[in-house]
Amino acid sequence: MENFKLIVFRSVARNLSFTKAANELFITQPAVTKNIKALESEYGLRFFSRKGNRIYLTAEGIILLKHVDKLYELQHKLEDNLNSFKENPSGILRLGASTTIAQYVIPSVLSKFLRTYPDVKLSLRTGNTKQIAENLLKGEIDLGIVEGRIKNKEIHYIKFLPDELVVVIRSKNKLTHKNEITLKELIAMPMVLRERGSGTLDVIEHALKNKNVKLSSLKIVMYLGSTEAIKLFLEYHDSVGFIPIRAIEKELKLGVLKIVKIKNLRIKRTFDFITPQGLEPTKVAVKFINLAKLTYN
Repeated sequence: MENFKLIVFRSVARNLSFTKAANELFITQPAVTKNIKALESEYGLRFFSRKGNRIYLTAEGIILLKHVDKLYELQHKLEDNLNSFKENPSGILRLGASTTIAQYVIPSVLSKFLRTYPDVKLSLRTGNTKQIAENLLKGEIDLGIVEGRIKNKEIHYIKFLPDELVVVIRSKNKLTHKNEITLKELIAMPMVLRERGSGTLDVIEHALKNKNVKLSSLKIVMYLGSTEAIKLFLEYHDSVGFIPIRAIEKELKLGVLKIVKIKNLRIKRTFDFITPQGLEPTKVAVKFINLAKLTYN
């Protein structure tokens, strides 16, 4: 999209903030204001209204954003199609990944991809599954990799990797010396879980619900925002936590943490790539998906 005023408008409209748009585009806030005023002067219309410290899109602004998004999508498709003729693709791939995946699964894939396709510029945004899905649907990323599924018909899932959530305690934990406990015993123990919006928490909640156990019946001492935070918490606190088995290989080898099996309960899931429903992933995104699958096969 060559018209810089439209690029500035799209950033302000999506962030509903002149400051965030300035940071995103690496320009000053006065420059953002100047471009928006020039665009409004060019069309003789107001695209934003202000109420207190917040700005909102006007009806005209909403219409303009729809057309600008279409222009952006068309340009993206054009670049992608032309890029497919190159032996070594170039361009930009904006990735979004759930925290666990970003930390423990794709670093090796990112490194291999950059070595294989040096002309592609990668960016990675992290968050929980809900946040990554929102980023995708807003057009802020091209490809997402998540650890849980949300009920949204606008999202298409592509299977990536199998995973299992296991119950973990610190090796010096005084709660139990058993290697296997019952679900009833688990419910009685203090527990630390991931935050709301996390794909991990959704999977745990669904698995427990199938055993007629509600989250409200658990002795939850804390919700934490990442798997790493839960691991560190468990090293110093006598409680239990559900952690992806891929995330504790180091701690198991060092004997810092240990797995406690739950009788008649195994929580398996998959890590998935996500793309907008009905929209083909870009050629560069497909190359990333294929390389990631090849790395773990």
